[in-house]
Amino acid sequence: MRILSVNVGLPRLMEWGGHAVTTGIYKYPSTGSVSIEQLNFVGDRQADLTVHGGPDKAVYAYDTTHYAYWRSQLVQEDWTPGLFGENLTTEGLLESEVRIGDLFRIGSALLRAVQPRFPCYKLNIRFNDPGMVRHFARSGRPGIYFRFVEVGVVQVGDKITLIEAADTTITIQDVAQLMLTRKSEKGLLAQVLALPHLPALVKGQLSH
Repeated sequence: MRILSVNVGLPRLMEWGGHAVTTGIYKYPSTGSVSIEQLNFVGDRQADLTVHGGPDKAVYAYDTTHYAYWRSQLVQEDWTPGLFGENLTTEGLLESEVRIGDLFRIGSALLRAVQPRFPCYKLNIRFNDPGMVRHFARSGRPGIYFRFVEVGVVQVGDKITLIEAADTTITIQDVAQLMLTRKSEKGLLAQVLALPHLPALVKGQLSH
């Protein structure tokens, strides 16, 4: 597993549906090494901090295999890494294999996988497609949000190494599917709600 691109961007003002919207979803590849702060990469910010960013959404990773899927689904000229708003475009880091709570060394930073992504309407803006959020959710390719455990520096080519496996078999993909369908095998919901590293906000959403 490795980093293919490190992507950052600052909020910008866009027009959508006749309204001015500030969004931080536009992220582009950065050259050289990028330092990580407690809540962001240097040079990267979110716009609406009520739903984006924070400790449980500090870093968003999206794998290059998903780009291959979307190329077959969408008419899109620009496939520059960062298109989905991810900070890290990765190779070999899949939601179906990464468990809730897995701890990774990425560059010199320590990051813990804690939840899948469920994008807001601003993904529609990025793709100029009012149905993109719905399409994204149904694709089963949510990407992975990480929490910082130890800050550091990352750059293209850095290895992504599993340092500590979580004491569970529940993957990022399992939680994403449960959130989407609200259906689970007997006992799965209870197991998910008991996960120590799953954010309280996600647990609250699953409980209702």
